[in-house]
Amino acid sequence: MSTVIAITNQKGGVGKTTTSCSLACGLAMNNKRVLAVDLDPQGNLGFSLGLEIETSATIYEVFKGTATLQEAIRPAKYCDVISSNILLSGAELEFTGKQRESMLKQILSTVAGYYDYIIIDTPPALNVLTVNAYAAADYLIIPMVPEILSLLGVSQIKDTINTVRSTVNPKLVVLGILLNKYNPRTLLSKEVKEMAQQIASQIDSRVFETHIRSSVSVAEAPAQGESLLDYAPRSKPAQDYKALVSEVLALMNT
Repeated sequence: MSTVIAITNQKGGVGKTTTSCSLACGLAMNNKRVLAVDLDPQGNLGFSLGLEIETSATIYEVFKGTATLQEAIRPAKYCDVISSNILLSGAELEFTGKQRESMLKQILSTVAGYYDYIIIDTPPALNVLTVNAYAAADYLIIPMVPEILSLLGVSQIKDTINTVRSTVNPKLVVLGILLNKYNPRTLLSKEVKEMAQQIASQIDSRVFETHIRSSVSVAEAPAQGESLLDYAPRSKPAQDYKALVSEVLALMNT
């Protein structure tokens, strides 16, 4: 069975897509079969992995039933990808059935035996798409940056996690909080890390030992349609993401 990991934070600009892309590619580099699923209507994950997101079936068509999952799955350099586009932004109003929180879980169950890992990139909001990701996931990874507003976003996720656990996915586990754009020399980074550790303890989780440092290459890589691990493999954040992949794999084996 596939291990499903959703990357989530209702705050934007915390590195969800870069984390999703790097984790998917990094796991594939470790000889894992990986499917990356873009649930963000901005479509950045598919774009970052080098796909043309406007000319093929997306997760939106799969939700609507106008395309099959197999038609939406496309190969990228390291992993398979289901892309999205702006049409997905109407999901909150368009999908209103009784099982709307479990649509993604039902869809992914048909390929659960083929992939080792399924990585889901979520939108910067707590909406029906995010709840679908939580319902389908075994684990959540919560990226955040050393800013108070980012910390508040993590804190607000707690209620949603508890609701999902009590309704559609009692086995949901928060694998860890990931500190992104981290500079250990700043007082704010240290203070936010301490507060993140407090929140992690409240949701039975941890702050990852790996912290992701900043680099201009993080912004440059998507413009080239490449993952950070390909575009700038020697950069500090690429090294950090490789360490994160190793940490995730170690946690999976404990």
